[in-house]
Amino acid sequence: DHLSFLSLKIGKIDPEKFEELDAAVGNRAIIVPLGDDKSKIMAASSKKARFSLDTELKKFGFVSFEIPSDFKGVPDEVLSGLESKLAESQKAVEYIEEEKRNLAQTHAESLRALLASFAIAAQIVDVQNNLESTSLVYRITGWIPSDSCHSMMKDMDKLTEGRIAIRVYNPFEVPSVINGTEQVPVRLKHGKLVGAFERMIFSYGSPVYGAIDPTPFVAIFFTLLFGIMFGDAGQGFIFLLMGLLMNFKVIKVGGWNKFAPIFMAIGTSSMIMGLLTGEFFGNEDILRPLSLAITGLFGEPHAPILHLMPDGSAHSIKTMFMFFGATVGVGFIINSVGLVLNIINNLIMHKIPKALFGKNGLSGAVFFWYVVIMVIRIVVAGHSIDLTDGIIIGITLFLTMFCEPIHRAFEHEPIMENGLFAVVIEAVVELLETLISYLSSSISFIRVGAFGLAHAVLGFIILTLSEMAGPAYLAVMLVGNAIVVVLEGMIVAIQVIRLQYYEFFSKFFNETGREFKPFSFDYK
Repeated sequence: DHLSFLSLKIGKIDPEKFEELDAAVGNRAIIVPLGDDKSKIMAASSKKARFSLDTELKKFGFVSFEIPSDFKGVPDEVLSGLESKLAESQKAVEYIEEEKRNLAQTHAESLRALLASFAIAAQIVDVQNNLESTSLVYRITGWIPSDSCHSMMKDMDKLTEGRIAIRVYNPFEVPSVINGTEQVPVRLKHGKLVGAFERMIFSYGSPVYGAIDPTPFVAIFFTLLFGIMFGDAGQGFIFLLMGLLMNFKVIKVGGWNKFAPIFMAIGTSSMIMGLLTGEFFGNEDILRPLSLAITGLFGEPHAPILHLMPDGSAHSIKTMFMFFGATVGVGFIINSVGLVLNIINNLIMHKIPKALFGKNGLSGAVFFWYVVIMVIRIVVAGHSIDLTDGIIIGITLFLTMFCEPIHRAFEHEPIMENGLFAVVIEAVVELLETLISYLSSSISFIRVGAFGLAHAVLGFIILTLSEMAGPAYLAVMLVGNAIVVVLEGMIVAIQVIRLQYYEFFSKFFNETGREFKPFSFDYK
């Protein structure tokens, strides 16, 4: 009587009326027989439903038991009745679970098909409800790739049995594009090799529609830089083999299989660099005959073709510095390509001031190129700085420093809106940023040579440890090279991506576009 949520009644009833009572109360209460003849029962309901239960019990002649005031505990009949009811319920649940399993096994495909149909149909209705429409006509607007335009119109005409009208717009005829509220989406189209590098572009940002596609340059630069930093013919072959196995689906690594061409590309470049440095899993003796044969075609035979490991001799130190200089030269090419892309893209977009002036415009590019040529001229030919050098550097720096006022002049905006002092400070900051940016972006590529040298040293250490291990030579070689391939491969890949992002992309990715993502119904 003192329970907070339940109302319990114990008493007698005509056994023949038990089933009728159980059906009458339905889900409002539970009727538990106490004993075998169902003459004694316990009725349980929520407190809220106790009056409804009492009404039903009276209809069927229920006589309540008087519980003695000194009685304590739970009557045995109640416990046995509850246990019997629980056993029956458990059997019923087990039967239902078995039926569910049988149904799932028998009709699994049909159920999945029905679920998929329902999911798609629900999404179609949702989309349809959001379309512009009259009582008889719907209007659908959207973007499609230009090369799919004709085939899509043909398919839509066939699908609707000619009951469709289609108008195709040039992207720059669309009002939202004209007023700048919407960007034209971009879809890049490449072969399998270059296409594998697309995600690297879109992870940084989508190119603007109409701009030059940088993916082919990324594919070349990534492959080249990785090969320089990870030069080993044996370890490169591991990457090449992994790429081939992923390409032919011999090994499946989820979404990574689409990057199989990248593995093949970096494996090939690492093998070529390994051939130049004479390294095959850190061993310089295996490729020695091949190096002698190749160098013999062009003069006195020597091995390796490019000796990176310093041995203390003047020649090896000179070779090492030449190698570092070559990596800086590669950086000069990458930086220059980024500047050229920026200039051309701005010209295509009719942004003439940005194309001609500023750190990444023509003035900044000419300053960068001229300084590099001047330094080479001084170091190689022994020339000195003359008046012409000062004039060219001065003009280009002036146009770079005062790019913002020049931009405002082209846009017919106030040149000195915040006063002359603000313009001068802005110019000084632009000058410092230009000098620091070009210096750091050039020096940054020294890391390429440093990683290439570190890789050679690491290979030498693993080989030395393997020889010291004696009987465990093969085990140490396998473990050491596995660590190099996995860990150093990841580190080198991160460094290459960093160089692409900060030294290449930053030159021309002034604004990002919008990636084309086709509309699709997804099964949820």
